[in-house]
Amino acid sequence: MHSHRNGLKTAALIGLMSGLILVVGYWFGGSTGLTIAVLVALAVNGISYWSSDRLALRSMRARPVSEADQPAMHRIVRELSTAARQPMPRLYVSPTMAPNAFATGRSPRHAAVCCTEGILGILDERELRGVLGHELSHVYNRDILISSVAAGLASVIMYLTYLAWFLPIGRGDDDDGPGPLGFLLLIVVGPIAAGVIQMAISRSREYQADASGAAVTGDPLALASALRKLEAGTRALPLPPEPGLQTTSSMMIANPFRREGVANWFSTHPPMAERVARLEAMAGYRR
Repeated sequence: MHSHRNGLKTAALIGLMSGLILVVGYWFGGSTGLTIAVLVALAVNGISYWSSDRLALRSMRARPVSEADQPAMHRIVRELSTAARQPMPRLYVSPTMAPNAFATGRSPRHAAVCCTEGILGILDERELRGVLGHELSHVYNRDILISSVAAGLASVIMYLTYLAWFLPIGRGDDDDGPGPLGFLLLIVVGPIAAGVIQMAISRSREYQADASGAAVTGDPLALASALRKLEAGTRALPLPPEPGLQTTSSMMIANPFRREGVANWFSTHPPMAERVARLEAMAGYRR
């Protein structure tokens, strides 16, 4: 079962990366650095687990919507949730015209699904059903928790990068800045490691959610059609790369930012053409 594997993956990720953070903290700061690393790791993981939904929804200025506000969205999610024998998630709409959607929350009982006004404006009901099936699959597969933990650990790594400038870690007694090794590991390797963590986890889970969502709706071509529209829509109306949105972006169905140059190397989403090809193959199309 995907949810069981993702639970083990989350535990392994927490253990591995938290251990690495502690080693780095002790290496560069001794007992003081270790203490700081422990506190930061605990705080970020706790916030990621308990408050990931509120933080993500707040970053998109999302508002809860009733069935009277969004009857089609409520009807589709209720039908899919009932068929999967899962609780109905909370539904939100973000007041941005950039077309996108995401799910958040630590479990099916604490889940929320959010669509932007932009995506509701460009998709027909069949395509919207495909997108909502994809997002509900993220909830049922428990991989939202993985994304939240990955984002939290990436934040810790970035925090250690900034910490190198303010505390005397990795530098000589007469130095004003971090030592060469500290500079290399924290200023160069740190941000790259943070990007790779989110990229590796997010890319694999998007493929999985595409397949699971298509199975839930029984209509892989609907999601493929929606992804094509989202590819064009997010290119025309990208979101600004603000810090709060960068963490939430890994949960979205499509990369919301402008894709240029090196940014593509660390994209949290796989190529849209590959996702569409896989969905068409599920429907029996051959290329």
